[in-house]
Amino acid sequence: MPKIVDHARRRDEIALVACRVVAKYGFEQTTIVRIAREAGYTTGMVAHYFDTKQDIIVAALRLILRRIEERLTRQVQAAEQPDLLALLAEALPVDATRFIECAFWTAFWGQVMADQRLRRVNVWIHREYMRLFERCLAQSWPQWRQWPADTREQVLRSVVTFINGLTASAVASRGDWPPERQISQLQMQLRLLETWGDTTSAKTRRRPAATRRRPPSSGGLVSGL
Repeated sequence: MPKIVDHARRRDEIALVACRVVAKYGFEQTTIVRIAREAGYTTGMVAHYFDTKQDIIVAALRLILRRIEERLTRQVQAAEQPDLLALLAEALPVDATRFIECAFWTAFWGQVMADQRLRRVNVWIHREYMRLFERCLAQSWPQWRQWPADTREQVLRSVVTFINGLTASAVASRGDWPPERQISQLQMQLRLLETWGDTTSAKTRRRPAATRRRPPSSGGLVSGL
């Protein structure tokens, strides 16, 4: 009886190996031959699933995003009100698995400007990344939905920008960024953003009330003076 092959799982295995190879050797030194050797497959086997190295890279990006979402979902389901710091730390290089993912991300960022297809993929990845983090903020901060839309957007973008910068720093200088330092910096940033969001939201709510208290004008600008 012929062996049943799970092709989706094999594609994921190859993509995961590609993450490790890129993290170890860099984007330019990553080849289909090297990926196949690290995976224990022939180049023909890898070519059966992926036409080009670029296709493997795109598959690896999708796999990492899916893995992050699965980890976030498990944490959300395990708590009535999830801990935001713990949720967002899932995207930081605080252990061996996540370091490989983040090292792959930073290598990918370095290729985006030179490749039109990767630029399009990056737009999609960024949009999905924002969606995941927005869900984390909405589920963990009770006041999130009371904030105005523009305040929420600014906080969300600031969170994503901070995590991207922290990730790049931790990958480039791993010894300077142990997990404890990464998490403490993220915690400080979240506290600052939460305070800023509450303050900005309160000011926004007070502004229409002040406008309504203004005495009604008897006419145009000149007659109102």
